[in-house]
Amino acid sequence: MKISVCMASYNGELYIAQQISSILSQLNPKDELIIVDDCSKDNTINLINSFEDDRIILIKNNKNIGVNKSFSKSILYSTGDYIFLSDQDDIWIKGRINTMINHLVKSKVDLLTSNFKWIDEFGNSTYVKFDGVSSLQSNNHFKNIFDIFLGKTNYFGCAMLFTKSLSRYIAPFPIFIESHDLWIAKAGNLYRSQVHFDDFTFYKRIHKSNATSTTSNRKFIYKLFSRFVFILSIFVLIHRKIKL
Repeated sequence: MKISVCMASYNGELYIAQQISSILSQLNPKDELIIVDDCSKDNTINLINSFEDDRIILIKNNKNIGVNKSFSKSILYSTGDYIFLSDQDDIWIKGRINTMINHLVKSKVDLLTSNFKWIDEFGNSTYVKFDGVSSLQSNNHFKNIFDIFLGKTNYFGCAMLFTKSLSRYIAPFPIFIESHDLWIAKAGNLYRSQVHFDDFTFYKRIHKSNATSTTSNRKFIYKLFSRFVFILSIFVLIHRKIKL
């Protein structure tokens, strides 16, 4: 069994070293941490290289392509049987990898989404309003998809683990998607192969340099566009499932 952790980095010098350390401590020698850097202008690259760890595969974009394409690229480069997504500024709790894989295997599905706790820029616990996921709703696939349609913030990519089998359908990401998190969540629910994990498995950091998206304050035209993207995503996922 091989683990791939896929990370997209950009100007992450403040927190990326702590996050990398929390990940590497849980990886086996044959596992890999794939980092796609999106033209960082700070000390991010030097910090990544300072680890001098063969498990780290650093891919540097020639031009800025954005977070969605960077994550898509990292998944396409991955060679593991199980794939985690990781933000550059979070902290994984000890035992996260084994806990999530054991639950995924036991559930016999292709996608697992866990919960997390919020921390601020100093690592202190903080409050952010969001829905999270509930194991009681794991099999309510239509409701989960409809919640995405309504704009509820249930799913975060950094909370996800999925199989190599699922990656064949989700990557590369279509150019029109707004959120890789919701694209993957739609795939897992549409294919009826996903589970929610109630436990928190990492600390998600919120600070002035990152963005936690919500739809509540968006203009109507953008909300309308999001609904169009939602419908188009469903058709593309169905087509990929049939074709592959």
